[in-house]
Amino acid sequence: MDNRVDEAGSLWNMVLHTQSRSISKRLFSGMISLFDHHSMPDKIIEVFADMEELCVRPDENTVKKVTRAFQELGKEDKQKLVLRRYMSKWKYIHFNGKRVRVKRYTSDED
Repeated sequence: MDNRVDEAGSLWNMVLHTQSRSISKRLFSGMISLFDHHSMPDKIIEVFADMEELCVRPDENTVKKVTRAFQELGKEDKQKLVLRRYMSKWKYIHFNGKRVRVKRYTSDED
């Protein structure tokens, strides 16, 4: 809120190095959201790399932010790799009061 992104980044690095085994998915997603809000795609990629290194599976919104960061950096091949690895082929929608599973359209399909 106080536009102290650099302090948040240094705090993140401290937490990452001291508590590497107990960092939650929500904290990773929060840091990625913070860097996305401040348009810092390189920092998003760094946090995502740490996330992958610790075998924490990202949620759908985090995947979208990471792929957008790869697109901004001009790395479309890595963007497709992240989408293929972490986006499920199915999504759930509510239709007539019921939860329905539908196939997600991907750009690789015709």
